Amino acid sequence: MEVLTNAEMERADRLTIAAGTPGFTLMLSAGQAVAEAAIDLVEEGPILVVAGPGNNGGDGFVAAAELAAQGREVSVILMSERESLQGDAASAARGWKHPVLPFNPQAIGKPALIIDALFGAGLSRQVEGEAREMIEAINANGAPVLAVDLPSGINGTSGAVMGTAVNATETVTFFRKKPAHLLLPGRMHCGRVRVADIGIAVQVLDEIKPQAFENLPQVWRRSFPVPHVDAHKYARGHVLALSGDVAATGAARMAARGALRAGAGLVTLASPRDALIVNASALTAVMVRAVDTPVEFGELLTDKRYNTCIIGPGAGVGERTCDFVHTALSAQRHLVVDADALTSFAACPERLFESIKSSHDLEVVLTPHEGEFPRLFSDLSNKHPNRSKLERARAAAERCGAVVLVKGPDTTVAAPDGRATIAANAPPWLATAGAGDVLSGIIAGLLAQGVPAFEAASIGVWMHGEAAVEAGPGLIAEDLSETLPAVHRRIYDEFGISY
Repeated sequence: MEVLTNAEMERADRLTIAAGTPGFTLMLSAGQAVAEAAIDLVEEGPILVVAGPGNNGGDGFVAAAELAAQGREVSVILMSERESLQGDAASAARGWKHPVLPFNPQAIGKPALIIDALFGAGLSRQVEGEAREMIEAINANGAPVLAVDLPSGINGTSGAVMGTAVNATETVTFFRKKPAHLLLPGRMHCGRVRVADIGIAVQVLDEIKPQAFENLPQVWRRSFPVPHVDAHKYARGHVLALSGDVAATGAARMAARGALRAGAGLVTLASPRDALIVNASALTAVMVRAVDTPVEFGELLTDKRYNTCIIGPGAGVGERTCDFVHTALSAQRHLVVDADALTSFAACPERLFESIKSSHDLEVVLTPHEGEFPRLFSDLSNKHPNRSKLERARAAAERCGAVVLVKGPDTTVAAPDGRATIAANAPPWLATAGAGDVLSGIIAGLLAQGVPAFEAASIGVWMHGEAAVEAGPGLIAEDLSETLPAVHRRIYDEFGISY
């Protein structure tokens, strides 16, 4: 579940080599893993390896030799002169006892499988010239493609496409995934990803201390809230969600229901008086209280049982919404800031950050999508091709003092201390109006139960994606809270929790 940047993976290699495992031994294991994956992909027919001048190409040579030894028809295209290869790559090439084909797209022919061993994860320059032509020819060929470590053209740390990139059917990576296997656009080029054990000891992680993880239950298992036999509703927290005016009440209601389904003991909707009847008639288990001003909101929060607030969904953009946020923070309530509340601080984000930092020991989560993120963090926008969503989320969290969740197909959660998760379980039909409101509610429901902000956001994102999978194509946002019980049951089953 750990995710290693290029630098961290290089360090894992160095630590392993320093401990006595030769680098060429690692390359042999990597190439054999590629050969096994190739055999799984195609049972017969010619296989073409397109090899580059570095260690990625060395892995390709080992795979070619292994496949040939098993009786498969194999050919190799090499980007450089064979004599110019160095180090372990040169040793691997010596194990290939056959000629190599010229680096020409026309040499590809009609293979049953192409093994892409052209560039590794560390690619940091734009792909141009004959390399670009080769990648474009691979993509146009129509044969399935098995990528070694990462599809050529993808930067392993940022997930960026460096001009062009191979579209792989499957990718074999080694020891641990890299950010590009999870972040877009890199993930879209990887196809299925299999992680191969090549002899790197797991103990190297103790020294590397990675802080990024794929968002899986194993990451947050110990923080997942399970009610005690003697629990009562007030022991599970009370969420207060702020409703918008009469024309914009649905978003807050969806957030409130998400909080209730996530396990909060009670949820109350703070509703403007002109929307009171609309909200009350549409809600059952969620309670409704009349609140028109931040002052009234603060008066309601004198009841200490309200321990968590959601502000943003349908709240309206403006100074009034900012005041509601400051009121919740001043009252020392855990808080999810979403949607309109984020946009309300676009002209003065530092006011929000200062308010968060002055509210010590509060669990606060900001949940921007990619359109909202630059309104608060304009200098951390995604315009720079090598600045990944992971890096931007981490920098934003450190700056604001809260957990930052940047939504999307690769939703990334980051804490101020650098911990981060990247989700890869959201189906495409989750991109629908109101889905983010339900996510805010789920996170708030978890915060209300005492889950720390980083874990609450990560759990919420994973459950949100799984609820969408459970609902299936045709999903609308209202379906998400209704499928959460099935997601809860799956978590209980996986963790061996009785129910």
